[in-house]
Amino acid sequence: MSLNLEEKKAVVAEVTGQLSKAQSIILAEYRGMEVSDMTVLRAKARAAGVYFRVLKNTLVRRAVTDTPFASLADKMVGPLVYGISDDPVAAAKVIHEFSKSNDRLVIKAGAMANVVMTPKDVASLATMPSRDELIAKLMGTMQAPVAKFVQTLNEVPAKFARGLAAVRDQKQATV
Repeated sequence: MSLNLEEKKAVVAEVTGQLSKAQSIILAEYRGMEVSDMTVLRAKARAAGVYFRVLKNTLVRRAVTDTPFASLADKMVGPLVYGISDDPVAAAKVIHEFSKSNDRLVIKAGAMANVVMTPKDVASLATMPSRDELIAKLMGTMQAPVAKFVQTLNEVPAKFARGLAAVRDQKQATV
């Protein structure tokens, strides 16, 4: 069923709003996919905070003009599903993981600000840790010296107490 002009304008405005805060966009062809598989993929995308929709390519081309993703317009051919994310890794990770188990979902291209990615680049991006994982690793790295310092400070009185206990036990053994 085709959309009327107002509905098309609403879709373009919605996609433009998503693109304004997006870090990455992934395009995948879904030709021959079953509805149940697509439903599972949508649920995974929603859980990861990814805007995930099947859209008309002409509407998305209009939405990406004057954005950092404008160079992706020539890749928008065929039946495509769009994954748009404000986390640079989330959309790539969700679509890539699903495409490994479902060969009918084929990643066609991706983009980050002013950079068009090939399917191989998208796969590389998908294997990178997410922003939250990187922050957790950074915090662990920053916390390690402080924890070691506190452990070292606690070791001095503990060693002294163990020494006193050893002297006490030695004196009691000689008595």
